[in-house]
Amino acid sequence: MALRQHPQVNSQWFDDRMQLNNHVHIGVAVAVEDGLVVPVVKFANEQSLTQIGAAVRDYAGRAKTKKLTPEEMQGSTFTISNLGMFGIESFTSIINQPNSAILSVGAIVQKPVVKNGEIVVGNTIKLTLACDHRTVDGATGSLFLQTLKGLIENPVTMLV
Repeated sequence: MALRQHPQVNSQWFDDRMQLNNHVHIGVAVAVEDGLVVPVVKFANEQSLTQIGAAVRDYAGRAKTKKLTPEEMQGSTFTISNLGMFGIESFTSIINQPNSAILSVGAIVQKPVVKNGEIVVGNTIKLTLACDHRTVDGATGSLFLQTLKGLIENPVTMLV
């Protein structure tokens, strides 16, 4: 949803030109015994959260058993890397060319937060966006992150 609102972040750079994509193909970095593979959830912008979640689980399972096809690992327009599942709180990923950006997702950590004027225990997460500045500058990237933050903090808005 955030990529649809900020199409520049869903762009690609090819030698001397930028391409804005009308579709969202999300690459999902998966750690395997031999390193890293990136299966691609194609047309994620046309799928529900449930469908995307099921696709990611399927790809991750098949990645670990080396049953992904080459076609399932091609064509991403944006990539997400999650080392949070390994307890890593913050990191920066390397952009998968020709994509313009990659999102690094850290671990969810409980810490004191202010909610309605009270200090309570809250879940926090660090997201890092690496951008190719030929296509996505810092201001554009920050607007994307603001939108993403709003969606994560108010997930019901993703269901409407």
